[in-house]
Amino acid sequence: MPKAAAGKTAATKHKFTVDFTKPANDGVFDGPAFEKFLHDRIKVDGKAGQLGEAVKITRDGNKLTVNSNIPFSKRYLKYLTKKFLKKNQLRDWIRVIASSKDSYELRFYNIANAEEEDDEE
Repeated sequence: MPKAAAGKTAATKHKFTVDFTKPANDGVFDGPAFEKFLHDRIKVDGKAGQLGEAVKITRDGNKLTVNSNIPFSKRYLKYLTKKFLKKNQLRDWIRVIASSKDSYELRFYNIANAEEEDDEE
């Protein structure tokens, strides 16, 4: 039985999406720069920027899709997304939310709701 388990892990395929529609529509978020950032920063076999055939990054409008043939963590994608937001000084206004099992969505913090609550007190 261990042979079957070993064969199963070799064929792992992961597909994750990051939807940045809301920040991009407001003109705050730069999709092509984010795609380049991920391409330069994702590590494969301990080396950044050398994706080869193992990881594919595609951008369709305001969605970025990361396809991987090697073990790839959704959490690692969130880490890199947060790092990009911090680098572009957007981390204070935009947050990364898991919208489903294999996708993230970038949303603005609800500042208006927080201000209304402060006014009531």
